[in-house]
Amino acid sequence: MPYATALRCRECARTYPLSPIAVCEWCFGPLEPTYDYAGITAALSRAEVATGPPSMWRYAPLLPVAAEGRIDLGAGFTPLVRAERLGAALGLERLWVKNDTVNPTGSFKDRVVSVALTAARQFGYAVAACASTGNLANSVAAHAAAAGMPAYVLVPADLEPAKLAASAVYGATLVAVEGTYDDVNRLSAELVDCHPDWAFVNVNLRAFYAEGSRTLAFEVAEQLGWRAPDHVVVPVGSGSQLTRIHRGFAELAAVSLLEEVPKVRVSGAQAAGCAPVAQAFASGAAHVRPVRPSTIARSIAIGNPADGGYALDVVRETGGAVASVSDEEIVAGIRLLARTEGIFAETAGGVTIATLAKLAAAGVVEADELVVAYVTGNGLKTVDALAGSSGPMVTIPPRLDAFAELVGEAR
Repeated sequence: MPYATALRCRECARTYPLSPIAVCEWCFGPLEPTYDYAGITAALSRAEVATGPPSMWRYAPLLPVAAEGRIDLGAGFTPLVRAERLGAALGLERLWVKNDTVNPTGSFKDRVVSVALTAARQFGYAVAACASTGNLANSVAAHAAAAGMPAYVLVPADLEPAKLAASAVYGATLVAVEGTYDDVNRLSAELVDCHPDWAFVNVNLRAFYAEGSRTLAFEVAEQLGWRAPDHVVVPVGSGSQLTRIHRGFAELAAVSLLEEVPKVRVSGAQAAGCAPVAQAFASGAAHVRPVRPSTIARSIAIGNPADGGYALDVVRETGGAVASVSDEEIVAGIRLLARTEGIFAETAGGVTIATLAKLAAAGVVEADELVVAYVTGNGLKTVDALAGSSGPMVTIPPRLDAFAELVGEAR
């Protein structure tokens, strides 16, 4: 059985049984699981983690579902890359990249979906569903196929073709909705009441789904030799991932996997075409105001982020920052990461790297800090972002002299 004990409202602190409840019935605040940390401490040691599976499920006691019968495609325990060449380019002495591009469907969403659909199976749901900007749709479709569940995934109609194909191939019913992600999400929230046997992973199972992102903190700490970084840079869509990474580091101390509560500075990265959290941070506002997205970074183009305010609080409390970058800077970030570290990131990864560069240049990310940049999706999902600038540099006839001439000119 899981060590999760209840659901608690993040606003009014009321508690509920572990069940598929979307929001607090009293104040409509978001819910999150509470845990028996004493029980986890007794059950989970560094040695126990080391003998676990090479996936996110090595931290099963820290997840809100029972590990037995889990829906698991092998997500997690992805490489933490020592990024010396990228660090040198940015003036950072100790830079690491958490490379989640290599997850089963190419993004960190496999972490959250593995938890959510495991919860769906344990609660007896018959159908998997979600609202998505693409990566979540891919992951829900794949995990539902593995679980033998029918799936319905709702996406904006202008989604990248690669992400549409990567959802349809698993047999999911792919529904394109006119409008932005916020329109799709609103429709999904309405459909929950119409289809009580459907598990909308980021609506009625959101309290469980979001917990999967904490494994991004657990893994980094373990891969650094059971220590926390000084500073992390995280892409911000809904804001949930940033807040869970921050909480994940603190929880490792609560269960004695870290010796003391770490002081991790947390910074957020947004695209300028959809930067409600960055705008609130820059203006000193207490609340995040919704915007209408217009950016190539569609996977994080959420104009009304559900956890935006909480992400803003975390950044301010830890001494981090939230910055935004243009579409041109995003493409430059993708290219910089690729040519320095051999990692091809999607546009959200370009946002992370371009924002990291901006914060490093401004001195917000300090040269001697141990920094981890989270790259959360594979570039093959968004190759259209590089259209017109990534073809052959030259065309030659099939002759040795032509190639020799080319090489000579290059030298």
